[in-house]
Amino acid sequence: MNKVILMGRLTRDPEVRYSAGESSTAVARYTLAVDRRFRREGSDQTADFIGCVAFGRSAEFAEKYLRQGTKICVTGRIQTGSYTNRDGQKVYTTDVVVEDQEFAESKAASGGGGGMTRQAEPKAAAPTMPAPGDASSADGFINIPEGIDEELPW
Repeated sequence: MNKVILMGRLTRDPEVRYSAGESSTAVARYTLAVDRRFRREGSDQTADFIGCVAFGRSAEFAEKYLRQGTKICVTGRIQTGSYTNRDGQKVYTTDVVVEDQEFAESKAASGGGGGMTRQAEPKAAAPTMPAPGDASSADGFINIPEGIDEELPW
């Protein structure tokens, strides 16, 4: 089985291109900085930088919503390949082909959505549940009147 799950932050905005042909497909490439659990002795590196590639609707999602610094969780598979560069040297590649990607923190926690410059919308007041006789306390919990234990469902 070839299954990868990563959580990290984008090192820069995704690079999105569209394939040529009648039905062009979006292809997004980005790099995730994934924290290491332990530091190797004699090394200052605390993260691994893992290349990811998304296709189709996942790539369009990345183009629209992902920005540098956004923390995401990616599920996919490892794919290796090779090509010959302009100098005639063979170059080996390893990428994670994204099958699923989702935000790993809220916009508020990321300090505005990882670089998104959209203004925050005013929050509506949280709905409150009226208590019988409006017997709510200052800590936000409803006071339950004495002798009502038999009527509670639990």
